[in-house]
Amino acid sequence: MSTSELTACAQALVAPGKGILAADESGGTIKKRFDSIAVESTEDNRRDYRELLFTTAGLGDFVSGVILFDETLRQAAADGTPLAEILTRQGIIPGIKVDAGAKPLAGRPGETVTEGLDGLRERLDEYYALGARFAKWRAVIRIESHLPSRHCLHANAEALARYASLSQEAGLVPIVEPEVMMEGDHSLERCERVTEAAQQVVFRALRLHGVSLEGMLLKPNMVIPGADHKPQGSVGEVAAATLALLKRTVPAAVPGIVFLSGGQSNLDATAHLDAMNKLDANPPWRLSFSYGRALQAAPLKAWLGKAENVADAQAALLHRARLNGAATQGAYSAAMENG
Repeated sequence: MSTSELTACAQALVAPGKGILAADESGGTIKKRFDSIAVESTEDNRRDYRELLFTTAGLGDFVSGVILFDETLRQAAADGTPLAEILTRQGIIPGIKVDAGAKPLAGRPGETVTEGLDGLRERLDEYYALGARFAKWRAVIRIESHLPSRHCLHANAEALARYASLSQEAGLVPIVEPEVMMEGDHSLERCERVTEAAQQVVFRALRLHGVSLEGMLLKPNMVIPGADHKPQGSVGEVAAATLALLKRTVPAAVPGIVFLSGGQSNLDATAHLDAMNKLDANPPWRLSFSYGRALQAAPLKAWLGKAENVADAQAALLHRARLNGAATQGAYSAAMENG
C-alpha cells in the first residue's frame, strides 16, 4: 500500500459520523467477559459472539473499522464466510491487534513494556494477506507516586514507533496507543501531565523512525482523574483538558484521534467525546472513538449466549454505535439514550 493509500485508509477510519469497534480481546479478557454472563469461552462461542457483532445490519453506518484478535481474523462464520469478509461486505475495514501484551519492564518494578516485535514483519505480511488493512499496538503507562519513569515512557515509545514503521511497510495503517491507565487516586492535572509527557516522547520516536503521520492514527486515553480520586472531573472539565492537551502534543498531519474508553461507563465515554466535538467543531484532526467495552457491554448483556437473544443484542450494539457516531460530530444528547 502506497503512502497515499495509507493516508486514504486512515482518513476512512475517521470518516464523519463513524468510529472503530475494538473486538480484539485476548483469550483471558474475553473469558472474563463471558464469565460475567455465565457463558463458557469456547472457540465456537467466541465465533458466534463476534459473528453476532459483525452481522449487525446497519453497523457500517457508524463503524468504520473493527480491530480483531488473531483467532478472529482466521475464523469463518457458521456459513463458512470469513469474518473479515463479512466486515468488508458491510463497508467496514478489518484491523488486527499485533502486540503480545504488556510485560514487566526489567529493572523498573511496577512498570511494563509491550512486547511482540520479534517476527512482527512476517506476521504483518500474513495479516495483510488475510484481509487486515490496519493494526493496533497498546502501551500501558501506570501512574503512582513515583511512576511513570522516563525509562518506561521511552521504552514504550520506541516499541510503538518500531511497530508503526513496520506496519506502514506492510501496507497497514498503524493505530498507536499509549494508554495512561485510570487506576489510582491521581488528579486530573496529574493525568494531564503524564499523558502530555507520554505523547511527546511517542511523537519524537515516530519521527525518528520515519513514520508517515498522515498514514497513522493515535488512540489515547482522555484526561480523567484516577478512578479512586474524589471528586471526579465533570464532563466539561475532562473535555476541555483533553482537547487542550492534544493541541499541544499531536501534529495536525495526523488524520484522526480515536479515543479508548479506558474503564469509563458507556454514557461517560459518549458524553466526553461529544463535549470535545462541541467545544471545537473544527479541530486539526477528527475526534472519534475506538471503543471496546463501551460498545460491547450492552450487547453482551443482552445476548447471554442464547441464539434467541441475537436480535436484541444487535439492536443494543447498533444503538450505542449510533450514539457514538453522533458524538463524533457533537450531535449527541442524553435524551438520545432512550431513543
